[in-house]
Amino acid sequence: EVTLICRAYDEGVAFSIEFPSQNGIDSIQINEERISFCFTADHPAWSANRAQAPYSRVPLSKIQNGCERPLVIEIDSSLTIALAEAKLVDYARMKFEPDTTRYNNVITQLEGTVNKALPFQTPWRVVMTGKNAGDLLEKNYLILNLNDPCAIPDVSWIKPGKVLREVTLTTAGAIAAIDFTSSHNMQYVEFDAGWYGPENNDSSDARAVNLDPARSKAPLDMKEVLDYARSKDIGILLYVNRRALERQIDELLPLYRDWGIAGIKFGFVKVGTQDATAWLHESIMKAAEYKLVADVHDEYRPTGFSRTYPNFLTMEGIRGDEESPSNSHTLITMFTRMLAGQGDNTICYYNERVENKMGSHASQLAKAVCIFSPLQFLYWYDKAAPALKKDDGQWGATNYIGNEPELELFDNVPAVWDETLVLHAKIGEYGVIAREKGDEWFIGGINGASATSLDINFSFLDPDKVYSAKIYSDDPSVETRTHVRIDSMRVDRSTVFPVSLNPDNGIAIHLKPGNKIN
Repeated sequence: EVTLICRAYDEGVAFSIEFPSQNGIDSIQINEERISFCFTADHPAWSANRAQAPYSRVPLSKIQNGCERPLVIEIDSSLTIALAEAKLVDYARMKFEPDTTRYNNVITQLEGTVNKALPFQTPWRVVMTGKNAGDLLEKNYLILNLNDPCAIPDVSWIKPGKVLREVTLTTAGAIAAIDFTSSHNMQYVEFDAGWYGPENNDSSDARAVNLDPARSKAPLDMKEVLDYARSKDIGILLYVNRRALERQIDELLPLYRDWGIAGIKFGFVKVGTQDATAWLHESIMKAAEYKLVADVHDEYRPTGFSRTYPNFLTMEGIRGDEESPSNSHTLITMFTRMLAGQGDNTICYYNERVENKMGSHASQLAKAVCIFSPLQFLYWYDKAAPALKKDDGQWGATNYIGNEPELELFDNVPAVWDETLVLHAKIGEYGVIAREKGDEWFIGGINGASATSLDINFSFLDPDKVYSAKIYSDDPSVETRTHVRIDSMRVDRSTVFPVSLNPDNGIAIHLKPGNKIN
């Protein structure tokens, strides 16, 4: 006996299969799941077969076997849909494949066998609907709404924020990083791989500092660092590879709580199978018991579990700046991967890849608005002076963070938002997103490989206020190493601001309200 449960929303539809308690059956094994989504034409779709793989726009019949979710499908000029998964907690991950027997159909597949005791309910299979990709992003809260309400009675300890990775793994580097974050409205410093030994060595013990000599040759006094961070109200995050977590998590959580650690970055977690999925979510629940926030890397994509356990602040599963994506690919990510939820993009700024491979510095500023992550890593690969010089290059070129005037945008931008509006969206070509926090607005615009002209219409602003706007854009005539120009103007809801963007450029705007209009 099974029950098909369906939900219909303005934002789309979802269905799940319930297996109720029944005589003579205590548990079942599911070897396959073959749900077919049927279309009337071979519509364009955005396909990637891994969470961090590049996307390609292909006909539905040509999507890759093992295609990731959400799968965005462009039906026509007034309808775009996304096939997605929600409330994946203790089950095998769903992916997609083309139906080779029935044209224009897409079939689900499971990554492994599922064993469940009765009663239970499968994850939600979701069809998100919108006028266009931007409309889908505005309404992606549907994925969260299909998950259980918050299970943590007191969430006051859960602090979203901006993060600086300390790349030298030294006491001196950590002190410099804490000073920088404290003076630049950032909330966390993170120690990445190497602080407890080689991360891929099963004998590395995450209960104590034991520096990987390939990553750091200088001392790291964790107690001194934690004491100093506490005095500056900066949280410390620790990276731990899944090899250590799988062996030691029940020891590490109370230990890190006693140290005063704020959270854990999970590294290279296993994904896909029921066992891997259940272990990860059980670990997030355990972390909540010890008031530790979590950031999960590498191939995990969200399905809304952060609603139930909001200490699960962010996760990777994104082709972020470590992969040096072009602006065009970032514009795919914004309207495909980000439909699933938050993504840890690890925003670069001074690294040479920004200009050589990716886009521009104004584009990087815009990413802090366009790519949502309640733990927003900024200045990936960069370090705060006077950190020791790092010579081994395992993380690429590390440059000192400067004092360019536009860094005030990173100082001021929040990590979480009250409202999101997509002002312009064309997957892979251009995107402009406005987000509100309190009574301030931030706008991020990113352009792809062709020059673009568009208007930013400020009709969404409070009708009773005027706003001061700071505009950050690319200008090669600006004599700084980042070549970002800053302009100021006053706007209100009647303002229409024309923007011309060169290929691979960007724009960011910060709006503060002024006096009421009489």
